[in-house]
Amino acid sequence: MSNTNSSATNGGGVVYTAKDFATDQDVRWCPGCGDYSILAQMQRTLPAMGIKREDIVFVAGIGCSSRFPYYMNTYGIHSIHGRATAVATGVKLANPELCVWVTAGDGDLMSIGGNHFIHLLRRNLDINIILFNNKIYGLTKGQYSPTSELGKVTKSTPFGSLDYPVNPISLALGAKSTFSARAMDRDPKHLQEMIVRCCEHKGTSFLEVFQNCNIFNDGAFALYTEKDTRDDHVLYLENGKPMIFGKQKNLGIKLDGMKPIIIDINKDGNSINDVVVHNEKSRELAFVLSEFAEHPEFPAPMGVFLDIERETFEERLTAQTNLVKEREGEKDFDTLLRGSSTWEIN
Repeated sequence: MSNTNSSATNGGGVVYTAKDFATDQDVRWCPGCGDYSILAQMQRTLPAMGIKREDIVFVAGIGCSSRFPYYMNTYGIHSIHGRATAVATGVKLANPELCVWVTAGDGDLMSIGGNHFIHLLRRNLDINIILFNNKIYGLTKGQYSPTSELGKVTKSTPFGSLDYPVNPISLALGAKSTFSARAMDRDPKHLQEMIVRCCEHKGTSFLEVFQNCNIFNDGAFALYTEKDTRDDHVLYLENGKPMIFGKQKNLGIKLDGMKPIIIDINKDGNSINDVVVHNEKSRELAFVLSEFAEHPEFPAPMGVFLDIERETFEERLTAQTNLVKEREGEKDFDTLLRGSSTWEIN
């Protein structure tokens, strides 16, 4: 599973490569857009997952990222603004055996689609969501989005945004997410690893990807992607390992109760033993890490914040359906349509 660039044999005995997941459609994103990297990593990763192409469905709403289904040689649906999660829910319930993905931008998923997003997470259908977060409305030419920072000057906020931004990871955790993670478009190897983790998780997986829009919000994540600054501003989360970062790997995260503190593990009597060890099963720790986005002095966590097990919606639905069938027997559509009682109006 670690070598996601190689070809692999799926359950049907067919060997796939990245090219097998590419379509004949011209990719119509701006040159240099981070969407290209996300597409490439998805196409490189899926061959190793052992899933037939005809069992994979990509569902998108409206936005630059929503052209994704056109470029994946699988089944796909280009739905309407903010409703990709609702459409994906229908697809999954109609055929629970399918591997269903939702691709959406921060405007599509966090604004008009925000309500559908939180309800999909709390229901915990076995669906994978990838958020292309570039902190801007790219398709409509550069208005501020729900994830844009306070004071952001755009065409729709010429004097600066007055809105506090949505924190996607915190929102997902608050909606009882069972899997939340983050990656970057300019770290392809790590992005591939996170796509694999999403696919392996049973339940709703949510992956936020920091994606650069080089036309309308270029450099929004430069602090985390550029060679001179990334080591001191990115914290890679590894389950069971201490949270250390920095160019010299000398900085760590210490918890004073539940309050995070940055320490130098080589100074002031500190040591590696003072650094908190990451635990993907702790929702409380995941919340602490998600709040780093509100405090720029802390590094941006990358990796899996939370990965826990909980019964999926499909499992509960199947159990309920079987119980009702056992209790009341099979019924035809006409019987169901008429219901258990009728009346006449004279």
